Amino acid sequence: MILTVTLNTALDITYRVRSLRPHASHRVSAVTERPGGKGLNVARVLAALGHEATVTGFAGGGTGRAVREGLSAISGVVDALVPVGGSTRRTIAVVDELTGDTTQLNEPGPQITPMEWSAFLDTYEDLLAEASAVALCGSLPPGVPVGAYAGLVRTARTTGAPVLLDTSGEPLRRGVAARPDIIKPNTDELAELTGSHDPLRATQDARRRGARAVVASLGSEGLLAVTPEGRWRATLPTHVHGNPTGAGDSAVAGLLSGLVEQMPWPDRLARSVALSAATVRAPVAGEFDRVEYENLVGRVAVTGEATAA
Repeated sequence: MILTVTLNTALDITYRVRSLRPHASHRVSAVTERPGGKGLNVARVLAALGHEATVTGFAGGGTGRAVREGLSAISGVVDALVPVGGSTRRTIAVVDELTGDTTQLNEPGPQITPMEWSAFLDTYEDLLAEASAVALCGSLPPGVPVGAYAGLVRTARTTGAPVLLDTSGEPLRRGVAARPDIIKPNTDELAELTGSHDPLRATQDARRRGARAVVASLGSEGLLAVTPEGRWRATLPTHVHGNPTGAGDSAVAGLLSGLVEQMPWPDRLARSVALSAATVRAPVAGEFDRVEYENLVGRVAVTGEATAA
């Protein structure tokens, strides 16, 4: 079982409009609602790849009920969310069908009480006993300590489960110091962490700060990975247009599934880049176009070299 942690779960709502214009009224051509938050997106993709995934975090209020109802319909995903008194947030994505651009509006999460945080920690420790790998994903809701991910990394390390951390800002800075096995920042998150805008230099610096492996998302330019086993760059043969929401989460699913399948790093990166691109081609986050994925995975260019033994 792969465990994904989403402390700030969401109900993702996607509106599609013909053309998004400021200060104007719009007719919405289609609306979709589905369980969201980075770790839930990761779990959905993992399940589609044939892996059993368990999701934990918080859920509360009417939106929390909608999230849990949506999870119950996803084969291969187990709901281990912890109930809270506050209401789960919503995220609103507005897709401009003319340009393909997406505008994202993210609500704050519910206030988490000390008792609710303690209940989550108990659940997390219980779930770790069966976890082959752990993903810690996304932002922190109000009330959760800023060093929460650092503590969760340390707890997972005591069980021997490899940990991937995908967050930003101060939670990332503190989490890296706890020595996660992999972090997956984008270029902005990496620059904020290290102070460097050069991806290779920043990736190497992030490893010195504690991450065992760093896989940096370079947007349309693919992934850069610096690991104990070597250094690689993975790129698509062509640019893919569509909705980028959730593309990074699919890349995380590719990295985690490749890890538990013991794939070599170049194959993990090829899978991650192809999944990310296939997600851009899908209408909503947490899904990928399987035909597009299968067409792309063998065409991802991976260059670099392994570290000499």
